[in-house]
Amino acid sequence: MSDWMTGWPESIVSALHAMSGWEAVAVILAVLYLLLAMKESLWCWYAAFFSTLIFIALFWDASLLMESALQIYYLVMAVYGWYQWKFGATDHHGIRIHTWSGKHHLSAISAVLLVAACSGYLLHENTTAAWPYVDSFTTWGSILTTYMVTRKVLENWLYWLVIDGISIFMYLDRGLHLTAVLFVAYLVICVFGFFNWQRQLKDELTQKDTKLVASNG
Repeated sequence: MSDWMTGWPESIVSALHAMSGWEAVAVILAVLYLLLAMKESLWCWYAAFFSTLIFIALFWDASLLMESALQIYYLVMAVYGWYQWKFGATDHHGIRIHTWSGKHHLSAISAVLLVAACSGYLLHENTTAAWPYVDSFTTWGSILTTYMVTRKVLENWLYWLVIDGISIFMYLDRGLHLTAVLFVAYLVICVFGFFNWQRQLKDELTQKDTKLVASNG
């Protein structure tokens, strides 16, 4: 059996006992954020904001300064996402679910791979970071995909499936079994989130076509 699978149940139990009250609240809010985002509820950004606020303090206290700094980005995105979902678009009534073109996806993915390769190389050469290239890819990928959520880009859920799936193996390798379990739950939510948003998009397009036909009739 692989090393990262050895003692998995015991590690999860130990992690649960070691989890602080604030960490538990942050995790619950993080899951709630995804569930609410799946429903296109504006409340998802409130959950994201307060979850991130707690994680900033937790990571700073644990001397994980870069992780704490990344959370500040997520905090800003929570505010930006709330504004876009409520007041975005040309009519200022909130943006709608939409898709990106293949060219747009190619540009975005290429940019993430390029930046991840650069930062991964720097980490590999100058630090003792574990999985420097993979860690860089999931970090920069998360930054991009979080922005996609704020813009209601349908494919964000597919991006999260890739990022979270890769993250699970990385967390298992580092002994972060509880976090890996959390990300498995994220994968399930992402699947439902994609199909729910896809259905919402189809309904909106159908309603738009119906109104167009009625107005031309």
